[in-house]
Amino acid sequence: MLGVAGYGVLAHASEADQRLLEAARAEQPAVVATLGELVTIESGSADREGLGKLATYLEGRLKNLDAEVDRVASLTGGPDIVRGVLEGRGALRIMLIAHTDTVYDKGILETEPYRQEGNLLYGPGIADDKGGVAVILHALALLKERGWNDYARITVLFNPDEEIGSPGSGETIAALGEQHDVVLSFEPSPAKAVIKDEGVLLSAAGTSEVRMKVQGRSAHAGAAPEQGRNALVELAHQILQTRDVATGVEGAQLNWTTASAGTVRNQIPESAEAGGDVRVSEADANDRLLAALQAKVRESSVVPDTTTTVTLDPKRPIYVAGDKGRALADLAKSIYAELDGRNLLMHPTTNGGTDAGFAGRSGHPAVLEGLGLAGWGYHAKDEYIEIDSIPPRLYLASRMLIELGKRANAQSP
Repeated sequence: MLGVAGYGVLAHASEADQRLLEAARAEQPAVVATLGELVTIESGSADREGLGKLATYLEGRLKNLDAEVDRVASLTGGPDIVRGVLEGRGALRIMLIAHTDTVYDKGILETEPYRQEGNLLYGPGIADDKGGVAVILHALALLKERGWNDYARITVLFNPDEEIGSPGSGETIAALGEQHDVVLSFEPSPAKAVIKDEGVLLSAAGTSEVRMKVQGRSAHAGAAPEQGRNALVELAHQILQTRDVATGVEGAQLNWTTASAGTVRNQIPESAEAGGDVRVSEADANDRLLAALQAKVRESSVVPDTTTTVTLDPKRPIYVAGDKGRALADLAKSIYAELDGRNLLMHPTTNGGTDAGFAGRSGHPAVLEGLGLAGWGYHAKDEYIEIDSIPPRLYLASRMLIELGKRANAQSP
């Protein structure tokens, strides 16, 4: 296992690896071509056909890199996870992760086509996270061309359900993460047009789902509404009553996002349900938020003889780089400084979830997030990446692997 101090030894700026830098620059057109192929395979989280097509494509790309490739079954019966494993002659055990699913509905390319405008490449999911997939594929291609095998094992994992909380892949990511010394995750970096410099991410919120259910009594909405107990009205009251509860819970955020009640117009609904998105940045915030919600719904009711229950289901763990991940970030910063002295931002946190939380859950590997391409418009219209981020991000990923391989060998008995 690599020690934290070992990463720190590497975190000093030096001269650029000119051979690698020139190769990264020369690789840009190939990366653009790969992005076009990835984006034009639509792969929304619910698009099983598209995700399957993309998995087959990635299997071929990994095999071209001489990886042993297999598919890992989803724990929920969803699309398979694609895994590629490379065996080398060194000591480093490292996992590279990115996700293949997007938030977009099937047919999105008809209204938001893949296209280039100056330094920007547009397309659904191009930044989040097909840019990350492309960086992994092409960084490994650069290292293969170099003949680099200074590692014990590289595991590449492409999962198809990150945008829905990784229900079928999260446990696989956690289990495999524990078997590696380092995990690098390739979610996008914010575009330079938004934030001056490209960066990496040091922490991200855990995600949870809260459910509120109201049980009332049905009745004829026209002839005898007074005999019913309207669950929808009570649910509306409770949503309003609880909407700001999280502001009093340190490390928690709640937004009610879904609701349903009734099935026909002329019946008082006997049940109603709402769902909410929860983000937490502290280990016990889920428990404290649930307790606060349950206490709040007990305070008042507007429809008598109704029962309101609140439950909370944790989905994705919190990601915190910690000392080991911060040492990786320092190494990344020193590598970026090799590129004409440019700065690499250390983004302290985000309320967006990341599979890096699963990868580091065991506490064993050093984990760093945010190594994908620079872009913006995630989950929105006109998502894009900045083309000029391709060479430095390729250089960063491949150079980190080389340096980490050297250090692992130095520490190996």
